[in-house]
This record gives sequence, C-alpha cells and structure tokens, in this order.
Amino acid sequence: MTVPPSSASTRVLTSNGYRLDPGPRRLGRLEPVPEAGRDDIPALRRRFARDGHLFLPGFFDPATVEGFRRYYFEQLEPTGLTRPGTDPGDGIAARDDVLDRERLRNILYRQIVPGAEYEALCRHPKLVSFYERFLGTAELHLHRRKILRHIGPGESGIGVATQAHYDLVYLREGTDRVVSSWIPLGDCPIERGPLIYLEGSHHVVRREEAAGTLKRPAASMTADLPALAEQYDARWLVTDFAAGDLMVHGAHIIHASLDNHDPNGVIRLSTDIRYQAASDLIDQRWQNHWHDQDGL
Repeated sequence: MTVPPSSASTRVLTSNGYRLDPGPRRLGRLEPVPEAGRDDIPALRRRFARDGHLFLPGFFDPATVEGFRRYYFEQLEPTGLTRPGTDPGDGIAARDDVLDRERLRNILYRQIVPGAEYEALCRHPKLVSFYERFLGTAELHLHRRKILRHIGPGESGIGVATQAHYDLVYLREGTDRVVSSWIPLGDCPIERGPLIYLEGSHHVVRREEAAGTLKRPAASMTADLPALAEQYDARWLVTDFAAGDLMVHGAHIIHASLDNHDPNGVIRLSTDIRYQAASDLIDQRWQNHWHDQDGL
C-alpha cells in the first residue's frame, strides 16, 4: 500500500529528531513495481539501474513475516520488551525502565540471530528464486551478517533512527554489486518509522566514488536528512509498508529511516540482509553472525 505525496505531506515526518521538509521539492512517493512487470527481469534491471531500488509490495505471503514477528516478540517477552497483559505477537512496547537489556541481548544474539527460524526467513524460496533470476546466477551468497532492528515509539536521540548512509561504505572489501533486501516484519506505516530513500542519489554517489571527491565518505553520512536533501537537491521518497512487502536496493543509494511515532505503541521490526553472486568478491568481515559489538 502506497501513500500519495499529499497524504504524506500532512504528517510530521522526523528522523533522529530532524523534521523533513514536506514540500513537493523535498518529499515524494516511493513508487511500486507493478505486479504485471515483475517477471520481466531485463526491465527490472533497467529500473534498478535508473532508480537504485525496487519496491515490491506483497512479495511474501503476509503470514510468513507476521509469523516471524510473533516468534521474535514471544522469544523476547521475558525481557520486558512488550507490554504486560498484551499479546506479545502484537509488539506493543512496554515502559523502557522495565527492560532487562542484558537478557534481551543474550536472547537476541545467541538464540534469534543464529536460529533456524531467522535463517529460514532469509532463505525463503521465493526470495532465493528472485535473486537467482535478478542476479543471473544459481550460485548465490547470502551474507551471514544479517540485521534485525526493533525501534519503539518515542525512542529519540541521534542514532536511534538509521542515519543517512549508503551500504558500500560498510562493504568496501567486497563487490559493489551486493544487493540489499529490507523487509518490514509486520505493517510499517509512515508513522512507525520505515526506510526512506534519497531520490537519484546513487548516480551522484557513483560519480563521486569514481572521482574520489566524496565529502562524507564515513559510514553514517549525517542524521540531518533535511540538509542532505538540500545538498543533493533531491526528494526523500516515502511510503506506508505492509507485511509481505520487500525493498531491494543497491550499494550506492542513500537511505535512512524515520522516527517511530506510532500512536498505539507498536514497535517497528524489520530486517536487512544482503545477497550477491558467489563468484564476486565477498567481504569476509560480513561472514559472522551480527552482533552489536562486532565493530561493523
């Protein structure tokens, strides 16, 4: 489900506390790939080269991602992450002061991240089939470092929402043809803080990478998304996401996330994973399970 720019512009959109410019020169709609065109792989590749991303609503059966969402919050219920008396599968945030952070870290990094349930989601047959066709190879490589993010409503401060960046800065020891999947695990309307993309930024980044003239080559470019839109004279592209949607983006496009302002206290849960052709150079730093202290 997508939202017209006029609807998005009536909402107050923030990222790390910075308020996005709602005007039509700085805010636009993330356009989906039509259902009828998704089997035309050459056309998808042309669109990907043009836009730097593919938005594929309804790619998964919603029950697939909703089932994992329930598993995730049920596993973490003993930590106090979800509100007592609510269904943990709904992901309703509890008060932050009751959270057992150390227990959460143990369950997340020792059980969920390396677990069979998460691996099965990331290797879903439909996703594997898509990448085999899109990347043109039956020999795929899924990076073991796969990231799960949950962000509660009202969490604030620099670094809570994903700051503006492009993925290549994290993956410089491998191919620049690595492709990222961002999967909202449950509905993720705009007010719940989804991923957003800086329109056309991959073209500028490619040129600056080639010329060695990047002003901000660091991993996180900035938390100030409005200023970055002015610098690139570009729009941030936004939409409401639903359970089952898939975003695919390349290593050069700048993206970030919005703050979670969900009025019902719902936690945003998502994952980002990366596929590439196994024959391309692989960044070996990304071949261990994700951990918040892995230095990447």
